[in-house]
Amino acid sequence: MNPSEILFHHQVKKTTPRVAIIQALQQRCTPLSEGDLKDLLGDLYDRTTFYRSMQTLTDAGIIHRIVADNVLVKYVLNDCEHGHHHQPDHVHFYCQQCKDLICMEELKVQAYQLPDGFKEQTCDVIIRGLCSNCNK
Repeated sequence: MNPSEILFHHQVKKTTPRVAIIQALQQRCTPLSEGDLKDLLGDLYDRTTFYRSMQTLTDAGIIHRIVADNVLVKYVLNDCEHGHHHQPDHVHFYCQQCKDLICMEELKVQAYQLPDGFKEQTCDVIIRGLCSNCNK
């Protein structure tokens, strides 16, 4: 889907910043930080508009945010073409040396048996360590 179709499908108003953010996320196959997106957006980047747009896109289920550590947040486009997944069903790996965040599609998030009265809404699994390049 192109950005306009994604926004229409989720009933989100089409704006230039939202389209630009979706296009930037579609260009890359890895989660991107605000800095990465700022570089890709160029003159279209405005911090206030960026955060408002990211909140709208997150609330609509178009993207999800991954908190890699206390100061680093990365964003990735949800899969709206293959099964319409709005929650990551896989584990993420965060390299503490190079700061890459890698989707580990082959490692699925397991179901946890919660005590009575608890209801899961999201489950994010992040493994921290050294990636294969940094562990050499």
